[in-house]
Amino acid sequence: MDNYHLTKDGDDWKLQKEGSERAIKRSGTKADAMEHMKGYMDGREGSVKIHKEDGKFQEERTYPRSSDPRSSKG
Repeated sequence: MDNYHLTKDGDDWKLQKEGSERAIKRSGTKADAMEHMKGYMDGREGSVKIHKEDGKFQEERTYPRSSDPRSSKG
């Protein structure tokens, strides 16, 4: 399963695959980045770690939902 991160980078928010140096997508707002993330993850299997503006961990989403471990909250 691939891992991705949604993080604040300067004035932008970026979706980036873990281990990659390039962003998949940059957006001006977190809301726009979240919408793009949902579309990008459609049909893919992976885990997205969403971070707060200060870089701290906020939440994790697993795609598709059926791949989510049953022992985790959410």
